[in-house]
Amino acid sequence: MKTIIATIALSITSLIGFSQDTAEVITTETETVEVITKTTGTTITVNAPVGSEEGSVFFSLQTKDNFLKGGIDTAESNIVDGKATVVFENVAPGDYAVTIYWDKNGNKKMDFEVNGMPKEMYGTSNNIMSFGPPQWSDAVFTVTNEPQVLDIRM
Repeated sequence: MKTIIATIALSITSLIGFSQDTAEVITTETETVEVITKTTGTTITVNAPVGSEEGSVFFSLQTKDNFLKGGIDTAESNIVDGKATVVFENVAPGDYAVTIYWDKNGNKKMDFEVNGMPKEMYGTSNNIMSFGPPQWSDAVFTVTNEPQVLDIRM
């Protein structure tokens, strides 16, 4: 319950903090109108080479608080010419990680063996592969106001 409340509070704080960037006041003879320009953030393009065109690839943009728990934005990409690509838009500056998995059988979930080993290929930002689940400290990257391109291997 505390996690849900903290996530909601963080989301609302982020929306309020990044929702207004600049304001322009326009005055006419009869009224004053304030025009607010919203911050658009930047884009993160994520590419993943894939061995065939079966299934699709799922991408998740995550913060430290929701790492491996669903993410703040998710996307699915078909595989075209051996590559899956998504673009996360309006990403505010900060620290993030991206996780991906190849849903080869089309059931829209990551499949695991009985012993917990993944049946489907996966990857994380920074391309760190280790035994066990990925760690935030290995996958984290910093977003600035400049667009970024990530190439993630599975």
